[in-house]
Amino acid sequence: MKYLHDFTIVNNERQTDDFVVLTLQYDGALPRMMPGQFAEVKVDHTPTAYLRRPLSIHDVNYEQNQIKLLIQEVGDGTRTLCALPAGSRLNLMYPLGKGYDLPNSDKVLLVGGGCGVAPLLFLGRHLKQHGITPRFLIGARTASALVRLDAYRELGEVLVTTEDGSMGQKGFVIHHPVMRTDSPDFDWIYTCGPDAMMKALAKYARHRDITCQVSLENRMACGFGACLCCVTPTQDGHKCTCVDGPVFDSKYLQW
Repeated sequence: MKYLHDFTIVNNERQTDDFVVLTLQYDGALPRMMPGQFAEVKVDHTPTAYLRRPLSIHDVNYEQNQIKLLIQEVGDGTRTLCALPAGSRLNLMYPLGKGYDLPNSDKVLLVGGGCGVAPLLFLGRHLKQHGITPRFLIGARTASALVRLDAYRELGEVLVTTEDGSMGQKGFVIHHPVMRTDSPDFDWIYTCGPDAMMKALAKYARHRDITCQVSLENRMACGFGACLCCVTPTQDGHKCTCVDGPVFDSKYLQW
């Protein structure tokens, strides 16, 4: 079921030079959402952003009927959203797409790079509620680009890599010691981030018979499979990322 609701921004919290967390309040009861699903957000007050922006659902508080969105400023649309003050109204079409599945094991690793960390907080909370303590592996260019580590640490262990070595292990997530073994201590990988990172993780998982679910960050203009701008090649032909994904089993993709 899809909904079109107006929310009130109750908090706009700047995280880094590029990232903002918006906390949105809904007047009624929130519908149930799955980690990995996303919202198409209407951008008002700018002549250059006439399409909605697809944003991962970063976190959900059903008791307070609040949703958090982690937004990276990359253009006029997201820049406009990040500048909205508390009290502003925001229209969301949500929850869209297919989210992450629950694992058949309690040994899971959640891997995020850049803005791909956004859906992993809600996923970690969901796993925790089902008796699974997640472990996070988060990568960024530099320490100043890491976002909300304390929030992730509330749910489980957080491992960090930075390309310049300013925090955690130097290099990419695939270079972290937890990955550099033929007998890893996890049976499932959940990931979101740059394609190169996710393809490396998919290859790693394939060679070790590990389940790997990836959340694609394709452009999704409509959110319901009409515009076809987000199609991705799969074992069954081209599929719409916004409807059949954004979460896929990595083995299902033509990678």
